Amino acid sequence: MTRRIVRTGIQLGVLTFLVLLFIFILDNRFRVLPNKIHGYLPIHHEGLVLIDVTVTTCSLISSCSLDSDKWHRVEKDLYLDQGWFSHAYVYVQRKREEDLLDTDRVVFDLRIGRLDPTVSEKDQGAQRWESRNAGIWLLRSSKRHASDSEKAITAVDVLFGADAVEPRTGWEIKDQALLLSASPDIPEPRLSIRRGTPKSLAKPIPRVRKDGKFKILQVSDLHFSTGLGVCRDPEPPSPGGSCDADPRTLEFVGSVLDAERPDIVVLSGDQVNGETAPDAQSAVFKFAEVFVKRNIPYALIFGNHDDEGSLDRAALMSLTQSLPLSLSEPGPATVDGVGNYVVEVLARGTSSHSAITLYLFDTHGYSPDETHFKGYDWLKKSQLDWLRETAGSLRNSAAHKDYAHIHLNMAFVHIPLPEYRNAGNLVPGSGKRLETPTAPGFNSGAKDAFVENSIFAVSCGHDHANDYCTVEPHSDPKKAMNRMWMCYGGGAGFGGYGGYGGYRRRVRVWDFDMNEARVETWVRIEGEDSGRVNAKVVVEEGKVLEG
Repeated sequence: MTRRIVRTGIQLGVLTFLVLLFIFILDNRFRVLPNKIHGYLPIHHEGLVLIDVTVTTCSLISSCSLDSDKWHRVEKDLYLDQGWFSHAYVYVQRKREEDLLDTDRVVFDLRIGRLDPTVSEKDQGAQRWESRNAGIWLLRSSKRHASDSEKAITAVDVLFGADAVEPRTGWEIKDQALLLSASPDIPEPRLSIRRGTPKSLAKPIPRVRKDGKFKILQVSDLHFSTGLGVCRDPEPPSPGGSCDADPRTLEFVGSVLDAERPDIVVLSGDQVNGETAPDAQSAVFKFAEVFVKRNIPYALIFGNHDDEGSLDRAALMSLTQSLPLSLSEPGPATVDGVGNYVVEVLARGTSSHSAITLYLFDTHGYSPDETHFKGYDWLKKSQLDWLRETAGSLRNSAAHKDYAHIHLNMAFVHIPLPEYRNAGNLVPGSGKRLETPTAPGFNSGAKDAFVENSIFAVSCGHDHANDYCTVEPHSDPKKAMNRMWMCYGGGAGFGGYGGYGGYRRRVRVWDFDMNEARVETWVRIEGEDSGRVNAKVVVEEGKVLEG
């Protein structure tokens, strides 16, 4: 009896498999399944596919618009609004799969060039490429289920510059720029295409390594442009005198990543040099790509220049959140600024306990009250209230209370706190104070709030030529035993200012040994092979040292 039941079950299973296989093959040829069911098949593209791509150019007396019922415009002027009399835009025709007509042809490939790819490239065989404006060549197909292929192009974007890169999963940037008549001073536009369905991204979970160590690389003031960028005060000067800022910056940061192999990168503001970034997306993709290709998670906060380009803070954060390996968050909408959030670093192994909490803050931009407090903005009451509430909630959570070792807290800001001006507390041998700290004129009490919530160190950017640390006690004499290190990360990017007697670009490393509750920090300098510079132990056995 049991054998008969097992045999019958196997037979029904095989029959079911064969029926489903037959339906799948039949649908692939004749589309017999309803769209609602077909939408769940693994090769189906949920959303839109492209059936045409073109470029339209216009002048002061002509329009760039195409029929809006058929065409969708990529909202980026290919001349970056820098053409004297001309504008140009990429337009795409796109449809939902269920709306495709027998006459529609799905775009499978796209090339940029002056010659037909069947002439200029080998192995094109009998492919029929169609020409469009600006050197675009399209390969399209009207075959049944063409839209189901993972080769079908489902999105097009525009990036700018000879150094443009594409960090997004499933996207590829075209090597050849669009063929337009434009000034050489305008960064060249390049198409980036996505094939198939959008890829879902799993957010990385930072975790202490098996050996109990965890390393943070702090990179500040990259000042990336749209296009190569121009070096400011390069030291040492580039051979021949000319110096492309962003490639040199990326080479430096990449070399440090390969040498230090950090577990996470914290970008502490002014990643984008707003005034030279008419397409901020292209600038953002540069720093993202250098981390993505090394599989290193990263988190960022904004400085005073990031949102001076084409994207505001909210748009920049949304863009960064969408990228692989990004840990960045906008934070609560009820708190001033964009980018007030925590990154929890979990204990080794599979533990759900927190070993390290990183607090990241938006220090905004320029003073909202220049009459009384000139210079730069400050951390607001809502941000400090958020810190107290969040820190208290985390302290009382099982993830923190049940951690078997000493838990550590650290913070990152862009604009330094007012107490950075206290030169008398500078830690000897920690770095140099080459410029006067441009901290806010108003003191909102952030330093004491940090100390009260057991933050052992805060590190900033903003003043490129400073890389020193200072140790500050609590302002209340009764709490003076509680102290905090305040360090500069140093400026990393050649697109930002240098000078100050030959200042060299640098980054800061924070090295945690959770076995000993010990933290050490040092800097890495561009063009020097000396490795660790100005190394200092900050925390020993969980206690903040005096310096």
